[in-house]
Amino acid sequence: MSLRPGTVFLADCPARLAIEIIASKWAVVTLFALSDGPLRHGELVELIGGVSRKVLTQTLRRLQDNGLVERRAYAEAPPRVEYSLTELGRTLEEPITRLTEWARANGEAIVAFHEAAEAAEAKDARTAPFGQEGRLSGVASTKVR
Repeated sequence: MSLRPGTVFLADCPARLAIEIIASKWAVVTLFALSDGPLRHGELVELIGGVSRKVLTQTLRRLQDNGLVERRAYAEAPPRVEYSLTELGRTLEEPITRLTEWARANGEAIVAFHEAAEAAEAKDARTAPFGQEGRLSGVASTKVR
């Protein structure tokens, strides 16, 4: 069986659904955070950083609804809820670890490229309306006699 993009990611392909579920920034980060064991919601917020409680809740629900994360509520006072990876969720540990390692190794190169592109865009924005002679591009020059 071939893994060409045209066959794996058709609109009705289960692989496409799986990619859509785990491809969001917060899903990958949440799954990675849970790879070390169960965590409470507040612990995840602190560990992940930058995610709002609402977005984390939505992410956890989506991962739970798709069998990747388990929510366990304990009958205690005060109530305690922990999230952990399911057996299916654990199958993502190695790919996410590899992706994280790649991101660590190449993150600075991506930032440098992004900053260079922004600098080039800013330079182009300052000079874009003018041609080589310093006149507006596409505007005929008229001589005053």
